[in-house]
Amino acid sequence: MTAPDRDHDDAPPAPPPAPGADELSVRDRALLALERRPWPGPGAKERAIREELGISPVRYYQLLNALIEDERALREDAVTVNRLRRVRDARRGRR
Repeated sequence: MTAPDRDHDDAPPAPPPAPGADELSVRDRALLALERRPWPGPGAKERAIREELGISPVRYYQLLNALIEDERALREDAVTVNRLRRVRDARRGRR
Protein backbone atom coordinates (compact mmCIF):
# COMPACT_ATOMS: atom_id res chain seq x y z
CA MET A 1 0.00 0.00 0.00
CA THR A 2 1.47 3.34 -0.97
CA ALA A 3 1.05 6.67 0.72
CA PRO A 4 -1.44 8.98 -0.95
CA ASP A 5 0.00 11.64 -3.17
CA ARG A 6 -0.32 14.74 -1.05
CA ASP A 7 1.05 17.01 -3.76
CA HIS A 8 -1.41 19.39 -5.33
CA ASP A 9 -0.83 22.23 -7.73
CA ASP A 10 -3.06 24.43 -5.60
CA ALA A 11 -1.16 23.65 -2.39
CA PRO A 12 0.61 26.66 -0.93
CA PRO A 13 4.40 26.68 -1.18
CA ALA A 14 6.43 25.78 1.87
CA PRO A 15 7.02 28.74 4.14
CA PRO A 16 10.42 30.37 3.85
CA PRO A 17 12.95 29.53 6.55
CA ALA A 18 12.84 31.61 9.69
CA PRO A 19 15.17 34.61 9.61
CA GLY A 20 18.59 33.55 10.78
CA ALA A 21 17.82 29.85 10.50
CA ASP A 22 21.11 28.10 9.81
CA GLU A 23 19.80 24.57 9.47
CA LEU A 24 17.85 22.78 6.81
CA SER A 25 14.36 21.52 7.49
CA VAL A 26 13.65 17.85 8.01
CA ARG A 27 12.07 17.75 4.53
CA ASP A 28 15.14 19.34 2.92
CA ARG A 29 17.43 16.82 4.61
CA ALA A 30 15.17 14.01 3.40
CA LEU A 31 15.42 15.31 -0.18
CA LEU A 32 19.20 15.31 -0.03
CA ALA A 33 19.30 11.87 1.60
CA LEU A 34 17.08 10.41 -1.10
CA GLU A 35 19.22 12.03 -3.80
CA ARG A 36 22.40 10.47 -2.37
CA ARG A 37 21.08 6.92 -2.69
CA PRO A 38 21.87 4.67 -5.64
CA TRP A 39 18.87 3.40 -7.61
CA PRO A 40 18.67 -0.13 -9.01
CA GLY A 41 16.51 0.61 -12.01
CA PRO A 42 13.84 2.72 -13.65
CA GLY A 43 10.94 3.65 -11.44
CA ALA A 44 12.59 2.82 -8.12
CA LYS A 45 13.45 6.42 -7.29
CA GLU A 46 10.00 7.72 -8.28
CA ARG A 47 8.37 5.02 -6.15
CA ALA A 48 10.56 5.98 -3.17
CA ILE A 49 9.69 9.65 -3.65
CA ARG A 50 5.98 8.88 -3.45
CA GLU A 51 6.21 6.35 -0.62
CA GLU A 52 8.83 7.97 1.60
CA LEU A 53 8.19 11.65 1.04
CA GLY A 54 4.51 11.55 0.10
CA ILE A 55 4.94 13.92 -2.86
CA SER A 56 4.94 13.53 -6.61
CA PRO A 57 8.23 13.23 -8.49
CA VAL A 58 7.50 16.54 -10.24
CA ARG A 59 7.18 18.32 -6.89
CA TYR A 60 10.31 16.54 -5.63
CA TYR A 61 12.39 17.92 -8.49
CA GLN A 62 10.92 21.40 -8.03
CA LEU A 63 11.91 21.36 -4.37
CA LEU A 64 15.31 19.83 -5.13
CA ASN A 65 16.13 22.46 -7.76
CA ALA A 66 15.35 25.23 -5.30
CA LEU A 67 17.27 23.46 -2.56
CA ILE A 68 20.52 23.21 -4.51
CA GLU A 69 20.59 27.01 -4.63
CA ASP A 70 20.43 27.21 -0.83
CA GLU A 71 23.81 27.78 0.83
CA ARG A 72 22.62 25.79 3.85
CA ALA A 73 22.24 22.74 1.59
CA LEU A 74 25.76 23.28 0.31
CA ARG A 75 27.07 23.35 3.89
CA GLU A 76 25.02 20.25 4.77
CA ASP A 77 26.04 18.07 1.81
CA ALA A 78 28.51 19.76 -0.53
CA VAL A 79 29.22 16.62 -2.56
CA THR A 80 25.58 16.01 -3.47
CA VAL A 81 24.73 19.68 -4.04
CA ASN A 82 27.78 20.27 -6.24
CA ARG A 83 27.01 17.12 -8.26
CA LEU A 84 23.44 18.27 -8.81
CA ARG A 85 24.61 21.74 -9.82
CA ARG A 86 27.05 20.24 -12.36
CA VAL A 87 24.29 18.04 -13.82
CA ARG A 88 21.94 21.02 -14.06
CA ASP A 89 24.59 23.23 -15.67
CA ALA A 90 25.49 20.53 -18.20
CA ARG A 91 21.84 20.17 -19.18
CA ARG A 92 21.50 23.92 -19.59
CA GLY A 93 24.59 23.96 -21.78
CA ARG A 94 23.08 21.38 -24.14
CA ARG A 95 19.90 23.40 -24.67
